[in-house]
Amino acid sequence: MSADKSALNPGQRTAALKELASQEFDILVIGGGVTGSGIALDAISRGLTVAMVEAKDLASGTSSRSSKLIHGGLRYLEQYDFKLVREALQERELMVTTQAPHLVKPVPFIYPLTEKVRERTYVGAGMALYDVLRGLKRALPNHKHLSQKRLHEIAPSLRVDIVTGGFQYFDAQVDDARHTMMIARTAAHYGAVIATNVSYVEAIRTGRRVTGAKVRDELSGKTITVLAKSTILAGGVWTDSIHDQLNIKPSYSVTMSKGVHIVLPKSAITSESGVILKTPVSVLFIIPWADKWIVGTTDTPYIGDPREPLADHDDVQYILDQANKVLTPKISEAQILGVYAGLRPLVTRKTNSPTTKLSREHIVDHPLQGFVSIAGGKYTTYRVMAEDAVDVAAHDLRRKTVESPTKEIPILGAEGYKALINRSHLLAQEVDLHQTQVIHLLNRYGSKISDILDLIKENKSFAKPLRADLPYLIAEIHYAASHEGAMSVDDVLARRTRLSFETDDHAMSLAEDVAKIISPVLGWSAAARKKSIESYIAKAQTEIRASERAMSATTR
Repeated sequence: MSADKSALNPGQRTAALKELASQEFDILVIGGGVTGSGIALDAISRGLTVAMVEAKDLASGTSSRSSKLIHGGLRYLEQYDFKLVREALQERELMVTTQAPHLVKPVPFIYPLTEKVRERTYVGAGMALYDVLRGLKRALPNHKHLSQKRLHEIAPSLRVDIVTGGFQYFDAQVDDARHTMMIARTAAHYGAVIATNVSYVEAIRTGRRVTGAKVRDELSGKTITVLAKSTILAGGVWTDSIHDQLNIKPSYSVTMSKGVHIVLPKSAITSESGVILKTPVSVLFIIPWADKWIVGTTDTPYIGDPREPLADHDDVQYILDQANKVLTPKISEAQILGVYAGLRPLVTRKTNSPTTKLSREHIVDHPLQGFVSIAGGKYTTYRVMAEDAVDVAAHDLRRKTVESPTKEIPILGAEGYKALINRSHLLAQEVDLHQTQVIHLLNRYGSKISDILDLIKENKSFAKPLRADLPYLIAEIHYAASHEGAMSVDDVLARRTRLSFETDDHAMSLAEDVAKIISPVLGWSAAARKKSIESYIAKAQTEIRASERAMSATTR
């Protein structure tokens, strides 16, 4: 396998399992979402020894099911949560400029108005504050007022009989699963030991101190004892169950809130900009996503199985109803290509709080020596959350540690990205690709595009698209298994690409082709290959049935 230290693949995983069993780490991270991956990067960049284990795939939970936005949270201004908004906006600027410009892209949004004077004054003051709170470093344009005529030119689908004008402002967009995976790869590049499909079993205690954890390799079933001076739990919606297992009473509890999104074809809405709508309980985003629209989200309490949250008819109906208040023609359930649901781990010290009222700020708890947990927060502020968690865990190391340097550490692929964009036409000539294909690759891999181009140079067939109507190349599917830690058809179709919700059949027709490409990399037998295909199709069919039930109920 590759000698690239950042590469995540079967050979790297085998080596990681041996390291987990053979050394004591300064920090053991439980959970491979954006927060856990950020913690691993923060700790390793301080010169600490670090291991991170994830029970499934990187970003397999909440971190792959967000609104795909890097934003300050305009609606939190109404809740006077200025600290959270300022923090998020500053992180947004950092990601767009230096940390991850290849992955995090500015995107314009329209805030439509239905009143001519009072609402414009009120919202305009909020927009001005939103601009001010981001500080002096401003990579994105300031907001601007739009007349009804200008707004209609930008977004013809907004109803002129209701919308009297509006504002345009900028936030940013990200492929959340890809971004999380690249953070984990960056941590691995600097020496963190990363192992997926490794689940937490129980804590190891020495007296009143936690000195590590027993974990289980889900592929072999073997239990591994991992020693660590401090264990940090970044378990998201699983946090409470692990606290219960440890028999500890933390300073907070986690309440699950379900967020549902629908995916529409580009033809469903005519607009050059995204749209944000204020709803009775929250906000609704209409978000451009390549040649699709993502519309959402809901914010409702959830008490079901956290492993596979599914949308119901109320979720879909709510999204359609709110969007159709301002759209013409109205969007319908017949246009929906896909539906996905995720769970927010919201923190609270009170019981029975509506999830829309719970704080999006995070809490770091240190209930036992050698054990730290973190929950809550926003995807946008993952780096700050990671820094805070490692700051607390550092007390268990009994030695001085340096401050977090992650503000200055770019995510893998960021360095050199802008120069490569300027050379995209030359890169295209090197491997006989169209320039748009090279730009597609640069916006997924940044300077690591060299890995993809090397694969194409070695095997010309890798330059072909997975399917003629899709942007993803065969090289990308191969690379997902050889460098990005994909270990199943689901990993590739649901997270390394987003084909599971970008195609109208949940990419089931692509499962066999994907399995054929990654099988040699993963060393699969014919039986293992068949099992991965069947597992993906079964999951996709479950999601399709849930979506169909949800959508059919809207027509009753």
